[in-house]
Amino acid sequence: MKIIGMDSGSTTTKGVLIDDGQLIAKKLIQTKGNPQEAIADILLNLAYDPQEMLLTSTGYGRNLVTADYVITEITCHAEGVRRLDPEIEQMIDIGGQDCKAIKMSSKGKVLDFNMNDKCAAGTGRFVDVMMGILGEDIANMDQFVAGATAVKINSMCTVFAESEVIGLIAQGVARQDIALGVLHSIISRVSNQFSKVRPKASHDLFLSGGLSQSSVIRQLLSQHTGVGVRSHPDAQFAGAIGAAYLGEKKHQATSLDSSF
Repeated sequence: MKIIGMDSGSTTTKGVLIDDGQLIAKKLIQTKGNPQEAIADILLNLAYDPQEMLLTSTGYGRNLVTADYVITEITCHAEGVRRLDPEIEQMIDIGGQDCKAIKMSSKGKVLDFNMNDKCAAGTGRFVDVMMGILGEDIANMDQFVAGATAVKINSMCTVFAESEVIGLIAQGVARQDIALGVLHSIISRVSNQFSKVRPKASHDLFLSGGLSQSSVIRQLLSQHTGVGVRSHPDAQFAGAIGAAYLGEKKHQATSLDSSF
């Protein structure tokens, strides 16, 4: 059975296609303030046929599409991360406008979670805005801060931090040092959020989301949390992957029930 998992996020929209349990296609596009159009583009790209496929949706825009199953982000991200790394029992997802810290059992059941969707200072949006002020593409972040010495960013609010960064630039502080300070600032906030789920000190954590492919972010997160940090090339698709496989589980359970 072919199943599409759709993760409609505020910044990016992700979709994956599985067939008989195997991931066979994936697509990521920028949401650009139009989640309906982004969802439609994903479904078109994955050749969605409602007569032949099932659709599971999650994320901010999960109710904007007619889906067979609608599942919460926390559940989908936990499932997706376990599919990417079966040994993981705790994770952080840094999204465009929210951040999720999740603790799981050894079997992958969600035991606790903490979600920040009120303040941008602990999200990918914060980094994007600050890097924009510094005139550097977020995609080049790791190279940009190589060899830098972090300057402390005192403001925890995005608006005030923006003014602080502009002030540091005016003082002649090296942009690379400011950028590294920005990264320390967001990771400090994320680490504090992670501590609220009573993390397992002897276990690595998994990082998903758009910043997960940054080696600097992973290193800083390990320093701040005191545990190892792992990720995966498909980490940004964790929510969509989880949605697809949870949809498969629900379909199999329904099929089993109807056979009796």
